[in-house]
Amino acid sequence: METIKGFVDHIIFQNADNGYTVLSLSGEDGESILVGMMKGISQGDSIQAEGDFVEHPVYGEQFKVVTFKTVMPEDAASMERYLASGAIKGIGAALAARIVKKFGEDTFRIMEEEPERLVEIKGISERIAREISVQMEEKKDMREAFLFLQQFGITNALAVKIYNTYGNRLYTVLQENPYKMAEDIDGVGFRIADEIAGRIGIHTDSDYRIRSGILYVLLQGVQEGHIYLPGQMLLARASELLGVEEAYIEPQISNLAMDRKIVVKKPSKEEDIQVFAANYYYAELNCARMLMELNIPMEGDGNLLPAQENLIRKRIETITAAEELELDELQEKAVLECVKNGVFILSGGPGTGKTTTINTIIRYFEAERLDIFLAAPTGRAAKRMTETTGYEARTIHRMLELTGALGEDGGKNIRFEKNEENPLEADVIIIDEMSMVDINLLQALLKAIVPGTRLILVGDVDQLPSVGPGQVLRDIMAGGAFPMVILKKIFRQAQESGIVVNAHRINGGEEPNLDNKSRDFFFLERDNVNVIYKHMVQLITEKLPRYVGADAFEIQVLTPMRKGNLGVETLNRILQQYVNPPSPEKKEHTVGETVFREGDKVMQTKNNYELEWEIVSKYGIPIDKGLGIFNGDMGRILQINEYAGNMVVEYDEHRRVTYPFIQVEELELAYAITIHKAQGSEYAAVVMPLLSGPRMLFNRNLLYTGVTRAKSCVTILGSSLTIGEMVRNAEVNRRYTALAERIKELAEE
Repeated sequence: METIKGFVDHIIFQNADNGYTVLSLSGEDGESILVGMMKGISQGDSIQAEGDFVEHPVYGEQFKVVTFKTVMPEDAASMERYLASGAIKGIGAALAARIVKKFGEDTFRIMEEEPERLVEIKGISERIAREISVQMEEKKDMREAFLFLQQFGITNALAVKIYNTYGNRLYTVLQENPYKMAEDIDGVGFRIADEIAGRIGIHTDSDYRIRSGILYVLLQGVQEGHIYLPGQMLLARASELLGVEEAYIEPQISNLAMDRKIVVKKPSKEEDIQVFAANYYYAELNCARMLMELNIPMEGDGNLLPAQENLIRKRIETITAAEELELDELQEKAVLECVKNGVFILSGGPGTGKTTTINTIIRYFEAERLDIFLAAPTGRAAKRMTETTGYEARTIHRMLELTGALGEDGGKNIRFEKNEENPLEADVIIIDEMSMVDINLLQALLKAIVPGTRLILVGDVDQLPSVGPGQVLRDIMAGGAFPMVILKKIFRQAQESGIVVNAHRINGGEEPNLDNKSRDFFFLERDNVNVIYKHMVQLITEKLPRYVGADAFEIQVLTPMRKGNLGVETLNRILQQYVNPPSPEKKEHTVGETVFREGDKVMQTKNNYELEWEIVSKYGIPIDKGLGIFNGDMGRILQINEYAGNMVVEYDEHRRVTYPFIQVEELELAYAITIHKAQGSEYAAVVMPLLSGPRMLFNRNLLYTGVTRAKSCVTILGSSLTIGEMVRNAEVNRRYTALAERIKELAEE
């Protein structure tokens, strides 16, 4: 890397959100154009930057900045340029020249230490002198803070967050308890705080460090889907992370519980304690309480008079006759239970008639002239719900009206407009794909529903659990407090589908039929990775698009793994070359080892409630906008703009999001995705390479979920032995959750 030093002559472009900047720098070797993340930099600043000179195909030679720091102007000429730049309000070029002519290289010292002497300059009053002094002090404080934080390897973007949070208190915080930053500032995790603490000299067995480590381990557990961790598991993980003995950690668990940062429960049937981060314990407790409050039966005791029940059954018969629908006994029971109860759960695998049942429920309540809301966790699932019911379905986030009003600090205050104070105005709410809903989204949903509203939860309990924490659908069903119907009969039309039949065989512990006699389920026995690559590309680019009537981008490769020859990372690099090859007409942007190209299929990898999207008309006029792109959302790259430092991605419903380059790390190529990320989605065709892999991933639950993601066709490439092993491996990775326990406790009360 090279080092360049100079004076910011003028800023050509600056993204206020992420700090991506294009500027002109005057240095000893003349003018240079610098590009990169330079948050907090201002015209007139003197900086030292490290990076490399690169040749841009349109804009010529540029210096691509990796790191930079502001430095004080060292000579009179630099000081004059700084003051003339407008960095200090009230000082223009003429006044800057007079100040520096008077004080020379002593200018900055005078302005900071003896500001009253500025009145010696014609045009500066005592008031202006005081204002200049205050600005110099503020700039000095921020500059010194940035320089102080840079020695700990903190980026300028993160330094801005730290300075904005603590101001000049940051020195006290860092010296006394740097781990406080992990609690207060988004983007500062335990590891960054721990590195700073180590450089400052805080002992490894410090109480602050151990407490922060315990909270970090619980947070890591949440990211794995757990709501709590068993005590012994928590001690072992914390001991490994902190490098201290468990005897030092145990007392801090009690201290954190006393401070109400964590909750410790002792289940009666288990010897080990359960340790929760406090907010997740209360999230489950609140959800259990709100569900119980919603579960108001039609009659006080939940038992209808025979005449009432007969009337409901006759109305159901009238609807099914008019709509030419046929319900079996369980489906009819499901409709009846929906009418009778405040909360109802409908579950079942593919082809068991969930859609027919939902449609009958909708028609029943429609005839009663009730307001019905339909929603699902993702845009894809909501779109499918709309197509199968004929009613508009929205994402849960849109139904709850996710918004981001400006807070007092100027940042966005992300929240749902629909909540306990402003509830949803509906009589019936039907949520599909409930297996995808995590505890946080369930809590937000329940807060917005008032008792008296019917809540109908629909999903396949045998699917993989949500990407986020919890296993909401499974736990609500296990709680045993709410009426439910699990549909099991495969209807005649569905029996003709190899996808449906094989999905149920897999779920029942039987190997799927691999004889290729089905029209929508195919298996190609292959044991060579390179041969699998070849056939996969042929299937996606040539054969399947014609067979299912869809383009290559609607065909999804699903794999259990991220790493390895048949993992997401390798497959995406290969598939990108064939599905969206390089072209002079397509701009590119590289992040690490990933090349993003215009036209690429990409996926959002984390929930981001602050990302703004908009829908534009064919004339480019915005016609709708909102907030939030979520883990698993898939889209296409429409545009890459190196000069503006951003990328435009279009998601379903034509929602367009502009990603500053600093946020592109939230995206990954999505020609191949993990089966876990595919839950709740449906694709025209699915291709699954299954050769070999870790037992914990290659299980029945994963195979079942992958097969049921396909609408028209499934093709498996690989080993029949591996498929058999997956079917026999019924182990599901356990999630430590307690929603079912909280429901049972409240039901007993």
